[in-house]
Amino acid sequence: MLFDKLRQIEERSQELARALADPAIFGQPERYARLRKEHADTVEIVERFTAYRDVLRKLGEARHILDEGGDRELMELAQAEIEELTARQSALDAELKRLLVPRDPNDDKNVFLEIRAGAGGDEAALFASELARMYAKYAERQRWKVEVMDASPTAQGGLKEAILFVQGRGAWSRLKFERGVHRVQRVPVTESSGRIHTSTVTVAVLIEAEDVDVRIDDRDINVDVYRSSGPGGQGVNTTDSAVRITHKPTGLVVTCQDERSQIKNRAKAMRVLKARLLERAQDEQAAAIAADRRSQVGTGERSERIRTYNFPQTRVTDHRIGLTVHRLPQVLEGDLDEIVEALAAAEQAERLEKVES
Repeated sequence: MLFDKLRQIEERSQELARALADPAIFGQPERYARLRKEHADTVEIVERFTAYRDVLRKLGEARHILDEGGDRELMELAQAEIEELTARQSALDAELKRLLVPRDPNDDKNVFLEIRAGAGGDEAALFASELARMYAKYAERQRWKVEVMDASPTAQGGLKEAILFVQGRGAWSRLKFERGVHRVQRVPVTESSGRIHTSTVTVAVLIEAEDVDVRIDDRDINVDVYRSSGPGGQGVNTTDSAVRITHKPTGLVVTCQDERSQIKNRAKAMRVLKARLLERAQDEQAAAIAADRRSQVGTGERSERIRTYNFPQTRVTDHRIGLTVHRLPQVLEGDLDEIVEALAAAEQAERLEKVES
């Protein structure tokens, strides 16, 4: 099965090479760019496949020498070569399988992180604030840029909800695993009896939509402006700069009050609306393919509890892969690599399984 796929890729690569060598293609810049990218994606696979077949040929020759018998020294050399070539074959086999796993085309896209307090009242809002800080710290470690698109703080210092825009190479590839319900177990500061409470925070991760992905007709939206709200103090805006955009065909509503400028708030709200419409379109497409389709890791549903942060035991458990780490303080400081890499490995293994089937 794998050989058939590899031969097809090799044939396609040769076909692309011939097309790119045709002088006429230089008059078609868009087609040239598309074919060049497709050819570049096949080059490494073809190189490894050529090396793999070369190893198989040499293995056959060495085994033939061993089967024939004869000179003892020659047979020892053949045996040593077989062992070396077998190890090389195994390494190339694993590498080819990895290369055949389709890459998520969105991996390098920027994302919006939507963090919302769930069950648990003030405690959930406080944990939402901690998660927002955790992601900002993680982004800093990855050298990504973070922009607050909108935030609804509480008087206790928590967040009812917040939208962060994360910009940087590989943002989606690593943050996509954060989608779902995050559960926290701890004794709230307001709890006098020392009883552990369980609260939840929902995290949604949306791909930034490009203009070519989503187009919005001005006739399909209502734009309302109003005065920004907040917990009080000198920072409260006294002008009608907050913006609420309603997308009439879908009923989606986006608000933004982070900036003092109505124009800036509207621009930010439109970016969030486009991201939500893109996600909606992708979800509908996935549902049309299979209503019960599971995502690459877990179910991908936002109602699913994906992770628990247990403060008394200083542990973090990711329920999708059964991973537990006893480094809760470090995780909340943005040290998410161990968890993210384990989730990425699980996704890769599942995709590889599909390639082999």
